[in-house]
Amino acid sequence: MTNEKSGPPRAFLVAVLFSLKRAFLGVGATSCIVNILALTGSFFMLQVYDRVIPGRSLPTLAGLAIIAATLFIFQGLLDFIRSMLLMRAGAAVDERLGGDVYNSLILLPSRMRMPGDGLQSIRDLDTVRGFLSGPGPTALFDMPWMLFYIGLCFLFHFWIGVTALAGAVMLIGLTALAEFKSRKPAKIAAELSARRLNLAEATRRNSEAVLAMGFGSLLATKWTEVNNRYLANHISATTVTTGLMSISKVLRMMLQSGVLAVGAILVVRQEATPGIMIASSILVSRALAPVELAIGQWKGFVAARQSWSRLTKHLELLPAEERHVDLPAPTANLSVEALHIAVPGTRTMVLRGISFKAEAGDAVGVIGPSASGKSSLARGLVGLWKPIGGAVRLDKASLDQWDPSSLGRSIGYLPQEVSLFEGSIAENIARFDRSAPSEKIIAAARAAGVYEMIVQFPEGFDTQIGENGSMLSAGQRQRIGLARALYGDPFLVVLDEPNSNLDSDGEAALAQAIAGIRARKGIAIVIAHRPSALA
Repeated sequence: MTNEKSGPPRAFLVAVLFSLKRAFLGVGATSCIVNILALTGSFFMLQVYDRVIPGRSLPTLAGLAIIAATLFIFQGLLDFIRSMLLMRAGAAVDERLGGDVYNSLILLPSRMRMPGDGLQSIRDLDTVRGFLSGPGPTALFDMPWMLFYIGLCFLFHFWIGVTALAGAVMLIGLTALAEFKSRKPAKIAAELSARRLNLAEATRRNSEAVLAMGFGSLLATKWTEVNNRYLANHISATTVTTGLMSISKVLRMMLQSGVLAVGAILVVRQEATPGIMIASSILVSRALAPVELAIGQWKGFVAARQSWSRLTKHLELLPAEERHVDLPAPTANLSVEALHIAVPGTRTMVLRGISFKAEAGDAVGVIGPSASGKSSLARGLVGLWKPIGGAVRLDKASLDQWDPSSLGRSIGYLPQEVSLFEGSIAENIARFDRSAPSEKIIAAARAAGVYEMIVQFPEGFDTQIGENGSMLSAGQRQRIGLARALYGDPFLVVLDEPNSNLDSDGEAALAQAIAGIRARKGIAIVIAHRPSALA
């Protein structure tokens, strides 16, 4: 059997950006035309002051006005096209990476401890897409044209060019200063922002316990401390960029006035015309606009850069893609051989040398106190936690030889903490398979003894259960979770504390479900504190 693995994630991310070269070339081409058309205002003023006014020619003015208006319309249209290209580039990045980011939410928690709510990668992708779709990249594409505009200023007159160049150097210096001064506080603020959001989310999830035991004020104090540190660093970073942006605006206005002053001196000395004086002022304003815009967008640029860096590191944690030979569905036995399991992301061993074997039609009970490794065994049996020693085999093939999707159809798993998804009861039982036949959904519900309960709901199987099954009781969630585990008659069914929230009727239905698994020659692994779960 041959496994084919994809290239490293960093190279993949570079390939994603490289795949957008046509969009970026389009943005570059439109930027070229937009910046050439941006000369319209300067040359219009040049012609008005040097040709129309001295010649008192209104027809010339009308002709110039029509030409200028037409060019301005084209400039606006091309600017819109450029924005659309960048927006589509941002959407393309999201489309290319969105699937991998979502898959990471499924794959990585079983391999390592994920900080916070584990959704930072999605927020980072949103940040990158938002930056690419905004005005920030246009400033980067317009920046090289600053040299072109300054060169034109030198063509008008040497001292006008020197004045423009001096202003450009000062603004570029402000941009570098913004990067130097804001990088550290911006990075710390981003980390603290994630911490405060994680604490807020944990408080929301446990609000009932917090309220009942009255330690909300203590948590509020902890959150306030983190929030105050975040605000201090956020204000520090924002103060730098906002202050430098204000300075850049003042500097640009001073520079425009300075160019007018230099131009006026040259006009008085008859070294330049009034048209050159006005046109130079407009030209300098246009030359420095990208730098000023870059300073204004610096906060977004820094955030996007940090998000891209985190996204790169995050996707590097994904296991390399493997393609497996499709094995036939297991029908014979389960074999656990000297199984050693550690907590993902640590070297803390929770199971050592576990061995047993189960044949088709068997039910195996695992009884033990809390923290004895029962749930860890369950995760190992269904392939969530990879063994660091030994193996779990179905029909003599270790779990890592199976394609995950194919293996999933042969496994039913009811975790200790049952989580359902927003949608209907039928969708949750069918594992969101849109092509699932109603007969299989109903069969799973009957096998779990939950059919009668479901049809008593006003909308039956189409009942919407809300986020995480919030419209259901804990016992109802557990019983529907059991139906999901039994959907499709999987060969191996692992039930972790399946009776923890069940009443007597629920326990009777559970016993019937286990008997049904054995009768159809499946294997049931039942993990519980009490032997009653196996009765």
